[in-house]
Amino acid sequence: MTDSDSSRAAGREDWSFPPGVTYLNHGSFGPSPIVVQQVREDWSRRLNANPMDFFLRQFDDALQNATARLGQWIGAESRDLVFVDNSTVAMNIVAETLVLEPGDEILLNDHEYGAVFRIWRAVCDRTGAKIVSPTLGIGTDDEPRRFEQTTDITDPILNAITPRTKLIIISHITSPTAITFPVEVICREARKRGIPVCIDGPHAIAMYPINLRKLDCDFYCASLHKWLSAPFGSGFLYVRPKWQESLQPHLTSWGRSLGGCAPRWQDRLNWLGTRDPAPFLSVPAAIDFLERVGMETFRQQTHELARYARTRLEGILSRNATIPDSIDWYGSMTAIPLPPDASKKARPNSIHPLQQALWDWHQMEVLVTECHGQRYLRVSCHLYNSAQEIDRLCDAVEAWGK
Repeated sequence: MTDSDSSRAAGREDWSFPPGVTYLNHGSFGPSPIVVQQVREDWSRRLNANPMDFFLRQFDDALQNATARLGQWIGAESRDLVFVDNSTVAMNIVAETLVLEPGDEILLNDHEYGAVFRIWRAVCDRTGAKIVSPTLGIGTDDEPRRFEQTTDITDPILNAITPRTKLIIISHITSPTAITFPVEVICREARKRGIPVCIDGPHAIAMYPINLRKLDCDFYCASLHKWLSAPFGSGFLYVRPKWQESLQPHLTSWGRSLGGCAPRWQDRLNWLGTRDPAPFLSVPAAIDFLERVGMETFRQQTHELARYARTRLEGILSRNATIPDSIDWYGSMTAIPLPPDASKKARPNSIHPLQQALWDWHQMEVLVTECHGQRYLRVSCHLYNSAQEIDRLCDAVEAWGK
C-alpha cells in the first residue's frame, strides 16, 4: 500500500491536548495519538483480566508479532531486535556488554546527549577506559559554529580513531543541536577499520526512513515515544548477531519465556520480572497510524513547519541556524542559537527564562537546550502543529526579547 493510497488528514483532534496548550516539544516527550492510547489501554485490560493467561499463553506470540512489525518497518530482522523501555535503557545494556580494559577508548563527540556521556563515564571510571571526545565545536555566543558539509562532522570523528578505540557512539540526530549526522559514512568507515558503532537514534525513528540492514551498525538504541508517537515506555535495541550471546542485561531476572518457548537471547530482557508490556505491544498501532497518514506526508509536512520556524526565528533572533537549510541536515526539529544576552539570563541546572515565560504567558511548550554553554531554542513539529502556532511562538519570542 502506498502513501497516496492510505493517506488521510491528521491533526490536533487526533491527540488529547488540553485546550489552549501549544505543544512544540515532541522531541522531548512525544504524546501518543488517541487511537494509540486506546490500543495501549486495551492491552493493559487484557493483562488485568487474567494475568496468568496473558503471560503464559498470549504474551510470547503478541511480543513476537510486535517485534516482527517493527523489524519490517525499520529494515531489521526481528531476531536482532528487543524491546526496551527507552534509548537510555538500551545504551546502558550496550555499556554493560562491551568488555573494556584500562587505556581502551570510547569515542563520543561533543554534541552527544548528556545522559550518554554519564553512562560511559561511569563505565570508564569502573574499568580504567577513557572517553575521547572529538571536538565538532559549537562556536561562541558571538559566532556560533556553522557546519557546511558532512566532512565537518565525519573528519574529526574518524581522525580521532586510534588502535585503542573500542567503540564509536554517535547520534543519528543530536538532541541539543538538532543536527542529522551522516551515520552511514561513520558506519562504513568504522567497518573498514574493524571498530563497532553504537548509534543513539531516538529522534530518527519515523523522522527519516530507517534501514538497519543497510546501515550496518553494531547497536542501535531508540525511544519510540518520540516521532513515532508510540506509548511512553516503548523503545528498542538492535544488536548485531556477533554481540547477541555476550549481551548483558541491565537487570537480572529469570531470563526465560514463561510460556515455554525455545530460549533466545532476547529472553534476558523480555522478562525482567512482572511489568505491563502494553507499550511494546502497541507499537504496531503507532506505525499503522503514521502509515495511514502517509510517511512521506508526515515527513514533508513536519519538515516544512520546522523550516518555517527556522526562517522566522532567524530573523527575530538575528541568529543563523548552524546547518544548511536542507532536509538532509534536519527533519521535523530545528534549533536556533540564542543571542548572548538570552544565554546570560539562564542559571545553571534551571529552566531557561525564555522557556518558562513561554509557558507562563502563552501556555507554549518549547525547549531551550544547551550544548557546552551555547543555548538553542529547539522547536519540534508534528502533525498536530500548524503555521499559526509557529507564528504565535515567534510573536511571543519577539515580545520576550524587548
